[in-house]
Amino acid sequence: MSEELIRLTATEAVARLKRRNVSPLELVEAAASRIAQVEPAVNALPTLCLDRARDHARRIMAGEAAENAAHPGWLAGLPVTIKDLTDVAGVRTTYGSPIFKDHVPARSHPLVERIERLGGIVLGKSNTPEFGAGGSTFNEVFGRTRNPWNTALTCAGSTGGGAVSVATGEAWLAHGTDHAGSLRRPGTYCGVVGLRPSPGRVTRGTASNLFSPLSVHGPMARNVADVALFLDTMAGWDLADPLTWEAPATPYVASLAPRRFRIGYTADFHGKLPVDRETRAICEAAVHRFAEAGCVVEEAAPALEELQEAFLVLRSQHFVVDRELQLQTHRDLIKPDIIWNTERGLAATPSRLAWAERERAAWYRRVAAHFSEFDLLITPGAATPAFDVMLRHPESVAGVKLENYMAASMLNAAITLAGCPAVAVPCGLDQYGRPVGLQIAAAPRQDATALAAAALFESLTGLDRAVPIDPRPGVVPPPEQRTAA
Repeated sequence: MSEELIRLTATEAVARLKRRNVSPLELVEAAASRIAQVEPAVNALPTLCLDRARDHARRIMAGEAAENAAHPGWLAGLPVTIKDLTDVAGVRTTYGSPIFKDHVPARSHPLVERIERLGGIVLGKSNTPEFGAGGSTFNEVFGRTRNPWNTALTCAGSTGGGAVSVATGEAWLAHGTDHAGSLRRPGTYCGVVGLRPSPGRVTRGTASNLFSPLSVHGPMARNVADVALFLDTMAGWDLADPLTWEAPATPYVASLAPRRFRIGYTADFHGKLPVDRETRAICEAAVHRFAEAGCVVEEAAPALEELQEAFLVLRSQHFVVDRELQLQTHRDLIKPDIIWNTERGLAATPSRLAWAERERAAWYRRVAAHFSEFDLLITPGAATPAFDVMLRHPESVAGVKLENYMAASMLNAAITLAGCPAVAVPCGLDQYGRPVGLQIAAAPRQDATALAAAALFESLTGLDRAVPIDPRPGVVPPPEQRTAA
């Protein structure tokens, strides 16, 4: 019975919960059994709260929160995982940092409160890089999370534990955050679906950077319909977050009907970014499958110009807000990448910040021009497939040496800077069996368009049926040596 339950999609599981064909407690126990089976191989959920989950399941079975049962995001007692950057009341929450290794918050983050109010049951905390900074999921508190497709490889970051938890069937839905691809790259590397919503779509609640659109919270699942369901759970206005707005009149789960899209596709933004040669080939073949459904696909993308440097300037200011005070008091407990980002921000002049803001504005105008002609902007979900789990980041992409840990993330960061929603959806496997994905971006606040396009693509490929999987041992493939075309 447990094996059958963990293979249900979230949508199927919620339907059974609503019909009372299965109970929330049965799903918690099925998840607990699966976690015990696969967790030693992947280290995705280092902190569990199963007794808390069981208590919550019993309360839902007794009718708690039943007044929300008509909400389109009602989860009816479905177990989920929460990224370890986000507080859950009474549950150890470390942010991946030795500074907070024993931290137990008294109150949950506003988003967790919303998820639980709408029938989501928290199973545990998913692993993340320290303070969510990094393209590979590891930290000094819990160690490394491994990719279930090949446990010698990384699951990416920073929502790596969440991606692995849904890819292996430890949970049906995973919460995460995204700044420069932290939902999209783990989704790509682990063969699942990750959505970066438009800024303001989902509350960030307690963030210090409340007025910045760079970092957002969002959903991850094994298929697009499940991601849409979890977005309906998360979406809505919240007094704690000044950028939020009301949930849409038409739920996201009701917005997935196929339609014809006009698509602009680029592998590398006119040669500006290095991309692995096989990734490029797989993604180019995949995006042309949209033509089977009557869509128009053209090679088109706005010019990046100096966006990479502008992103580093703006991201570093984000780190100054979040980490300046901790750097003063706990420098010896903070990893070098975070120190580098923060000190880069502290050294920036007002003139440099003004330049970066002008570059971002110019970039958005080019993106807006793209969306005046196209419904979508599609790119590879990541510049390279999963790399060695022991590395902080890929040392090179397509033979091009990377200067810093953020250099492999610009396919995703470019979308972040435009304020666009974007879905990472699986599109194939490379010659070594590593998942490859597409990043499907729509105009700002057009989250439903991005999800509908991802659902259409998923229906053409059927790749969502490849998960959940049992963790597979393997070896690290050789790096791609040929330079980008």
